[in-house]
Amino acid sequence: MKSIIEARHVTKRYKRYPSQWARLWEWLTLGRRVTHQPRLALQDVSFDVRRRESIGIIGQNGAGKSTLLKILTGTAQPTEGRVRIGGRVSALLELGLGFHPDFSGRTNALMTCQMMGLSRAESERLLPEIEAFSELSDYMDQPMRVYSTGMQVRLAFSAATAVRPEILVVDEALSVGDTYFQHKCMQRIRAFKEKGTTLLFVSHDPAAVKSLCERALLLDQGRLVRDGEPDELLDYYNALVARQQHEEEIRQVENDFGRRSTRSGSGHACIETVELLDQQGKPARAFRVGEKVRLKLLVAFRRAVADPTVGFIIRDRLGNDVFGTNTRHLKAVPGDFAAGEALEVDFGVTLNLGKGHYSISVAVHQGFRHVENSLDWWDHCLVFQVVPGGEAAFVGTAALPISVETKRRQRQ
Repeated sequence: MKSIIEARHVTKRYKRYPSQWARLWEWLTLGRRVTHQPRLALQDVSFDVRRRESIGIIGQNGAGKSTLLKILTGTAQPTEGRVRIGGRVSALLELGLGFHPDFSGRTNALMTCQMMGLSRAESERLLPEIEAFSELSDYMDQPMRVYSTGMQVRLAFSAATAVRPEILVVDEALSVGDTYFQHKCMQRIRAFKEKGTTLLFVSHDPAAVKSLCERALLLDQGRLVRDGEPDELLDYYNALVARQQHEEEIRQVENDFGRRSTRSGSGHACIETVELLDQQGKPARAFRVGEKVRLKLLVAFRRAVADPTVGFIIRDRLGNDVFGTNTRHLKAVPGDFAAGEALEVDFGVTLNLGKGHYSISVAVHQGFRHVENSLDWWDHCLVFQVVPGGEAAFVGTAALPISVETKRRQRQ
């Protein structure tokens, strides 16, 4: 089935100026004095939408959802990449977008229909249906400035869907309407779907996404990080939100009290930095079960050291050893180092751990074990948390791969 929407490597950058004067100064100098900071709203987003498909677009605030919809509907242009649309689009984006506050509801509805490409005669013929669906008969000839937000939503949706579009784009605007009208909107959207309309639906309501959409796109920090079934992506999204909340809590503790830790060793080498990085290479403190992370250490040598060993150990909240290893066990002996040299070690770890808090201790030493000739031992150098992802529920500190089969049998 041919795609009705194609997005290829779509990137959108905005310019952020500290003041209006800074914008003017950059313009007057013809760009020779750059006063803005670039803001990346979307980064290398690619996907296809087939005809009759219903797509939910989910993500946290600031993930790039609204920017993507604006590009798809033509109200914004990508900085890089391209978008191809193969049908007429009807969109309900930002509340009141395109409405004039001094014009009546009737005039604004007429203008909305004409902006969708309908003739004036066709638009006027649809006005009675728009008025009936919106149930705003007493206000249709009143200026828009007297409308409540819910009334604006009623008029905007009624006008945008007066004719069944080939592509319907709905942003979060519906969430401010009353429950009764939301039900009417959902019924109309379902009716359009049955007749072949392609739907792009942005919502933070998991039930609505599951009900209306058979596929979902997850955006995070301007990137398309997942494309799949709504159930799977919503589980991932919930874990992402929980991870952010827990990470903020952990970092707050670090900021308030510092890293409570113990250092020991000869001092011939010093572990200067330790950091946990997520799959995007960014420092993090909360991860999903089974997530792949990197533990990155920087060791500075104050004296000559032959064949140093760098290692780490993960402990649970009760102090029990969960997992530990080092470069010697992994057959990654880096060689000899002179005073003033440094060594960067990057461990790739899959956190097949149960949910909970864990600590990491790191060490640089000679030999297989740090107690033999310790150069620097940094106990509890950082704390991280593992939060549930989309896996089946389990207990314990180890997330083991598991499968199950059941078979009904008759007793002899």
